Amino acid sequence: MNTYSRGQKGKLSDLGCPASFAVVVDVASPQGAIDIACFGLDAADKLSDDRYMVFFNQLASPGNAVTMASGSGPARFNVDLDALPASIAKLVFTASLDGAATMRSIGASTITIGNAVSFPFAGGDFADEKAIIIAELYRRDGQWRFGAVGQGFNGGLAALLAHFGGQEAGASAAASAAPAAPAAAPASKISLSKVTLEKRGDKVSLDKRGNKSYGRIRVNLNWNQRPAGVAAKTGFFEKLISKPDKGIDLDLACLFELADGTPGLVQALGKQWGNFEQRPFIQLEGDDRTGSISSGENLLINGDQFDKIKRALVFAFIYEGAANWAATDGVVTIEIADQAPVEVRLDQGGNQPLCAIALIENKGGTLQVTKLVDYFSQQGSTSVHELLDRKYGFGLRWKTGSKD
Repeated sequence: MNTYSRGQKGKLSDLGCPASFAVVVDVASPQGAIDIACFGLDAADKLSDDRYMVFFNQLASPGNAVTMASGSGPARFNVDLDALPASIAKLVFTASLDGAATMRSIGASTITIGNAVSFPFAGGDFADEKAIIIAELYRRDGQWRFGAVGQGFNGGLAALLAHFGGQEAGASAAASAAPAAPAAAPASKISLSKVTLEKRGDKVSLDKRGNKSYGRIRVNLNWNQRPAGVAAKTGFFEKLISKPDKGIDLDLACLFELADGTPGLVQALGKQWGNFEQRPFIQLEGDDRTGSISSGENLLINGDQFDKIKRALVFAFIYEGAANWAATDGVVTIEIADQAPVEVRLDQGGNQPLCAIALIENKGGTLQVTKLVDYFSQQGSTSVHELLDRKYGFGLRWKTGSKD
């Protein structure tokens, strides 16, 4: 792999890079969450089509030309240059910080383009900027090229969006004294909002938009597969290593109680996958046991039938491998159409095998999310699943199960 320094440029064809490849952005941020984004720009370096901004609120561009794996740890984009329309002349990769932290606080970081080229950068390259324009892929003379930019940017994600000509939802344009122009189609606006539940017990309520249903509710679990001091492995979602060739098998699951009082469980253990269209209206979308699925594990809740659900307790269980929650940097993201995503980070854990992450409740028709992040260790012959059930009162009967 070629290593570039700031300002260096090169043709992807000369670097042996195919038209379809992964872009991995790994920013070491010790002071809070960092948002990675890809802006698809036109020949004037403007975001003329906001569908080509790929970030936490929009994980894919049209035709899946650029897709992003949501979750914690390094951000992974899958790029198919041949699927981009001629109107997109450049892909710009950026990072921005929330809170009081600035880019001078980041550690050793890097962006890699497939197996072709990498560009390392660190906090010493920046001052008190809140964002970075990291690198770009751009067309010139019919060929795609890579440029290592490494430019600090004084604003955050909203300022980057404005810089590239996009407009944030909720932002108002400045008044103008110029004569009125002919009416034009209203510009689209991009929502940059998200909700992060910081402390155990924090809650957020999400109302139905326009008195409609919640639709398809997606609960995504993702985590960083590379703990501090361990070299990066092939694949963004490779498992944490407990043995040289053996990774951790981390399962997303939930306990539920329906509106009529019926309790139940959805998990891979025992092949209790659930059902989206029928009771319990909750379904686990597969089980990743290999570490090859970069988008993590997903639990789907049928928001059209939310009146039939009283509560769902989302938890994660380490089925196989050494428990090390502190190293996983795990995050659960709850996504509902036309709503800001809700993030719950799996912080403060140790070597316990099970974590109760969040409680989703039906409060008079309103969906309420509460951060739990409550860890369980086995006590004698009582399993962690049973201890979880006892504490939160679902009343199930438990026996030893297997996924095989």
